[in-house]
Amino acid sequence: MLEKGVIRGQTSEGMLCSEKELELGTASSGIMELDPGLMPGTKLVKVLNLSDAVIEIDLTPNRPDCLSLIGVAREIGAMEKKKVSYPQIHLPETRGNISELSSVIIEAPDHCPRYAAQLIEGITIAPSPFWLQNRLLSAGLRPINNIVDITNFVMMETGQPLHGFDFDNLEENRIVVRTASDGERFTTLDGKERILSSDMLMICDGKKPVAIAGVMGGLNSEIENKTTRVLIESAYFEPASVRNTSKKLGLKTDASHRFERGVDPDGTIAALNRAALLMAEIGGGTLIGGLIDEHPVIIKNSPVSMSVNSVNSRLGINLSQDEMADLLSSIEFDVQKTNSDYLKVVPPSFRVDISRAEDLSEEVARLWGYDNIPVTFPSMPSEPARWSKGFEVRNQIKDIMCRFGFAEVINYSFISPSFCDKLQIKIGDIRRRLLNILNPLTEDQAVMRTTMIPGLLETMGRNLSKQNRNLKFFEIGKVFFSKGQDVQPDEVEMLAALWTGLRNESSWHEKEAVCDFYDLKGAAEGLLDILGIKNPVFTAYEDQDCDCTIPGRTAGIVIQGTIIGFIGEVHPNTLESYGLKQNAFIFELNVDILKNLISDDKQAQALPKYPSISRDITIIVNKNIEAVSLINSVRNMDEQLVEDIFLFDVYEGENIPQESKSISFRIVYRSSQETLEDEAVTFVHKKISEMLLKEYNASFPA
Repeated sequence: MLEKGVIRGQTSEGMLCSEKELELGTASSGIMELDPGLMPGTKLVKVLNLSDAVIEIDLTPNRPDCLSLIGVAREIGAMEKKKVSYPQIHLPETRGNISELSSVIIEAPDHCPRYAAQLIEGITIAPSPFWLQNRLLSAGLRPINNIVDITNFVMMETGQPLHGFDFDNLEENRIVVRTASDGERFTTLDGKERILSSDMLMICDGKKPVAIAGVMGGLNSEIENKTTRVLIESAYFEPASVRNTSKKLGLKTDASHRFERGVDPDGTIAALNRAALLMAEIGGGTLIGGLIDEHPVIIKNSPVSMSVNSVNSRLGINLSQDEMADLLSSIEFDVQKTNSDYLKVVPPSFRVDISRAEDLSEEVARLWGYDNIPVTFPSMPSEPARWSKGFEVRNQIKDIMCRFGFAEVINYSFISPSFCDKLQIKIGDIRRRLLNILNPLTEDQAVMRTTMIPGLLETMGRNLSKQNRNLKFFEIGKVFFSKGQDVQPDEVEMLAALWTGLRNESSWHEKEAVCDFYDLKGAAEGLLDILGIKNPVFTAYEDQDCDCTIPGRTAGIVIQGTIIGFIGEVHPNTLESYGLKQNAFIFELNVDILKNLISDDKQAQALPKYPSISRDITIIVNKNIEAVSLINSVRNMDEQLVEDIFLFDVYEGENIPQESKSISFRIVYRSSQETLEDEAVTFVHKKISEMLLKEYNASFPA
């Protein structure tokens, strides 16, 4: 804020400011002079032509064409249905031929498909005219001198970054485009030394590098006040190459921002001519005849076929073929009809983001107007959709196991191929059909798992190492059986559980007791019972069928004659191979088979009206006979009065023959029609006893 004051003893009503102080130019040596013919009271913005509006546009990375004034004008022209007026370029008179003074060699065409250059002599380096400085300042660029300002102005106008070299500082007066050497050092225009790598593209003269291609020029060839000859560079650099260089060097510039997104490969010459014209006019130089245009790789957009019906279906609109063609033509796409439905569209060279029909759909949508696309709502079924049976069963199993006190664990499906030997799995077992991972993260994750057991044992080991010794956990997931490395494997959903340590947590009112086989068996029976699967059979495995579990302490789980898994105590050899020093019990069930055995029908049963009567029966049988066989024999008699039967005691030892054992059952009798009399119960009980004695060559204890 200016106010009246006294300076050096004199009263001052204000102050005089230079162009630089007012941020209206770069001159700082004196006050800014205006035309003496101006009327007092005229607004300064009108006098200096400062009334232009500045619009900030936020772009997505796929639209580098709009990083220029012309690119934005094309979009506005399409919206306003008007043609874009491009700058008129009429080159001044020339002398000589550039090919006699300079040359360009591209040694890395994969990094630089095109490089063009023009030469101007007799240049006078000076501040840019006010209009040029004003344009740059409005775009956030700092004016430097007329030559550098012109390259920046043309970049903002066309989107094509340019660079001007002091031609007299280029050794051998020529350009070589090559990649750097590892460890090569180069000082950029900001005065910082950069260490280069072999994948970075450099612009060099006959002996040394003079610029980092697409990023920044070098201090050794910058435009100086004494410069009289300028070589103008206009090129197309591979976007990935510039992006990689910019990231590695931590150097972000306006040029790299455009090059790494993709400039117009066909726009290099137009931008070059535009800059040459302005330099000749503003710098007072003479343009050398001809131009250099090295173009080893031709970049052209391929035609894209687009179905009008497909676009309408995808967008939910109803445009005709002609309407879509007009929309695309308005942004300079070359559109031709191939039949009544399809359009053949060739994107212009500045649209590097168009390569497929979906890209054209997006163009149609935005040009037509998103607000013009009708809003539709998906149809909602009157009844909510049901989850698949497999999903419901999986969640039900998780819920049941958690209620039983088991914690869910999730392990990688990738495991070490050594698990087969650790689990003592026999040759020829299906679990040895391993599918190898093509690019494993580690050697311990080289194959897909064929069983859930290794993951549980490794989880047990991690917990034991942290002194967590009382463990109950489960995992449900897929196992994979190879059918060949180039074929999709068989995927089977499995459930596995492990129990180790104490049966219950230590407590003052309960003695410590270590869990055993029957604890885990009870959990498996409870799971199957809640799932609605009645009378599962746990049958002993033969010794030769046991691998990771102890023979005699392993059972197969059978439902309706189908084996769905096994349960047992982990073998000491397996525990040792995993470094475990505590007994553990495991079971593994095939969930894919299990879910098909679960009935969707739910039936209610009335509470019994009449009391039950229980009778016990104890018999001596051969020790190799399973108790479950006797229970099944009683159930198969289909006696109407037998409500339930269960085992409550097994004894081997004193007063029992050496090869025999005593088994005690309790049978529950009940009638749904009357209160039972002892005689009726005694008759059925005697019948059952006689059947067992006869079928199993059994006897009653003495």
